[in-house]
Amino acid sequence: MPENEKRAPEISDDLVLIADAARKAGEIALGYFRQDPEVWWKGGKSPVSEADLEVDRFLKDVLLSARPDYGWLSEETAPSQDRFAAERLFVVDPIDGTRAFIDGRPTWCVSIAVVERGRTFAGVLDCPVLEERYTAIEGGGAFLNDISIAVRAPGDEMVIAGPKAMLALLPADLSARTRPHGHVPSLAYRIAMVASGALDATFVKPNAHDWDIAAADLILREAGGAIVNSAGESLLYGGKMLQHGALLAASSALLEPLKLVLSQQPGSEAGGSDL
Repeated sequence: MPENEKRAPEISDDLVLIADAARKAGEIALGYFRQDPEVWWKGGKSPVSEADLEVDRFLKDVLLSARPDYGWLSEETAPSQDRFAAERLFVVDPIDGTRAFIDGRPTWCVSIAVVERGRTFAGVLDCPVLEERYTAIEGGGAFLNDISIAVRAPGDEMVIAGPKAMLALLPADLSARTRPHGHVPSLAYRIAMVASGALDATFVKPNAHDWDIAAADLILREAGGAIVNSAGESLLYGGKMLQHGALLAASSALLEPLKLVLSQQPGSEAGGSDL
């Protein structure tokens, strides 16, 4: 390697960095939780609180100070073309599940991913109220509070989350075996529930963004599952298109039988924030 060529940090070092940053960001968010934070509405549809913005500022400062050569993509920062010149990219949702956060419900988390060439190599979901932290590194497994997790093996009954309209499209034989799960406001956390075995699968209606799913994608992949689109393809992050069509997150054994629902999902237009 030429002397003037910098070696990229080890992905394991990146995981340590983002896990520590996510923990501290969660502590900042907790300072606003159930304290009636100021709230604005983006486009009249999606809420953002002062906590989201404060956490975003903190994470951008801490992460880019530590890795100035990395790109930045966050829900609460206007997308910049600068990210295309970076080899690695932070993909961040300061508070995934803002509606739950505003309502005082515990199911929200700080989501941070390290992406290279469109693929997540390190990911963290820190859920401070629930005292749960999900971590994963490419090829190193997925963990909940440092304990290894894996998707559940298919059984006689399946527990599946997602929009009612999508669950209604299940084939009759699968529908008879399925117990719907109640709504989980944080999409990232819902995917983590599949990774931990709390759910068999979740459907996601169109309009999920990179920051909603980039970290959770790796956690699920390392736990033995995957997120796929209607063509059965894995997702790439940080490109020109930041939104996705209908998706399925499930254990590997259930991807093929459940994928049929995605092909019946009409259109790919925005589906609002209740994903």
